[in-house]
Amino acid sequence: MKENLTVLIIGAGAREDTISRAWEKSSKVKRLIAAPGNDFIGYERKKEVIVDKNCSLKDPESLLRIACKYNPDRIEVAQDDALAGGTVDLLQKNGFQVFGPTKIPARIEWDKKESREFMQRHKIPSPDFRWFDSNKSPIFRLFDPNKSAKNYVKKLYKKEPDKLTYIKATGLCAGKGALKSTNLDEAIANIQKMKKFGDAGKVFLVEEGLIGEEFSYHVVVDGENYHAFKSAQDSKTVFNFDEGDQTGGMGAISPAMVTAPISEDIEKNLIKKPIDGMRKEGRPYKGVLYLSGIKVDGKPFNIEYNARWGDPECQVVLPSVKTDYVDIIEACLEGRLDRIEIQEDKKSRFCIVGASRGYPNNYENVIGKRIYGLEDAMKIDGVEVYGAGIKIIDGKFYANGGRLFSIVGEGDNIMDARQKACFAMAHVHIKGNNLQHKIDIGWRDVERFLE
Repeated sequence: MKENLTVLIIGAGAREDTISRAWEKSSKVKRLIAAPGNDFIGYERKKEVIVDKNCSLKDPESLLRIACKYNPDRIEVAQDDALAGGTVDLLQKNGFQVFGPTKIPARIEWDKKESREFMQRHKIPSPDFRWFDSNKSPIFRLFDPNKSAKNYVKKLYKKEPDKLTYIKATGLCAGKGALKSTNLDEAIANIQKMKKFGDAGKVFLVEEGLIGEEFSYHVVVDGENYHAFKSAQDSKTVFNFDEGDQTGGMGAISPAMVTAPISEDIEKNLIKKPIDGMRKEGRPYKGVLYLSGIKVDGKPFNIEYNARWGDPECQVVLPSVKTDYVDIIEACLEGRLDRIEIQEDKKSRFCIVGASRGYPNNYENVIGKRIYGLEDAMKIDGVEVYGAGIKIIDGKFYANGGRLFSIVGEGDNIMDARQKACFAMAHVHIKGNNLQHKIDIGWRDVERFLE
């Protein structure tokens, strides 16, 4: 295999920062390109890192231009919009070695209606659902294209007034397209809110809400063979006590204790079935498959599949991998994943996401404000900081988005990791008291450990 590799990573967040460091650890890699990346990805790195923002994740042609400019030996497409747009297909067509699923297999993420129907075909445990298309309403419903959906939820809540449901946009919504409903008024209001997601919300699901404890897995797949990494558990709601709006993720832990007694069931029904199913349907999956699941009455069910590393789960799972990342990717690309041994450490990791106050809704007034203390957090033993919405000017950090950075503590157990992450976060401040973060991440495992 070629040495002194140039690697292009397509994406912009803390996930891509984490991925870039996995590549950087390999002695086979000489140079890294991040597109569009963010300022922090290139901050104080051991190897050459170029951040090229002259592209759009929703424009595959612009990403092809980046690839042609730098001529990388390997490319990892890590972001959902880029995958849904067919970026992998286009890059492969132009002769590049690309890690990530092509557009059709990646549909398991970017089309939630088709994904649920795929699960039904292959008997993957998942919630009951109905789908609705506001584009195809009969003419007499022209002024209320969602009348069918509203009538449906009225029937549901007539039977069960306090039923848990989710109204879900079928398209990509940056992790914010699943709206929780616990009564009829909320369900109808959430159906109306599908409009704010534009094209992604024109087709939507009314889905049975499952009650239990959530978990996630990342699986590398070469089309047939696979390897599942440590489990994880993220924290999606914006506020403590699992309350507030859905976000792209406010923190994560790994491993997640909830998966230990049901790991074989998870692998059989939620990991192996979709991989075998896609292969049998003529769309073999190659890349990272992300499973979001939930344990209900001792049994695992699917919440959703994603076609790439999760964010912020990547930040607590990928750093545990001891095997050379280049070797893992090469094995996937060459269809020989069953012939390498992938090792992970036994550490626990605890991630806290630092966000702009007001995220995920109104945080524009935080943009441009100074972030203090990240330099101090980075100096703490057992702590890593991964950057996302950060702008660097004259060596100083400024808020430039909603989710700004991930602080990850690692330790021998969850409490050790949590203490380090919280201690590091205590060093950070945004001018005007504009830092937002959660403190209840992984609270179930904290209680399990303490008990």
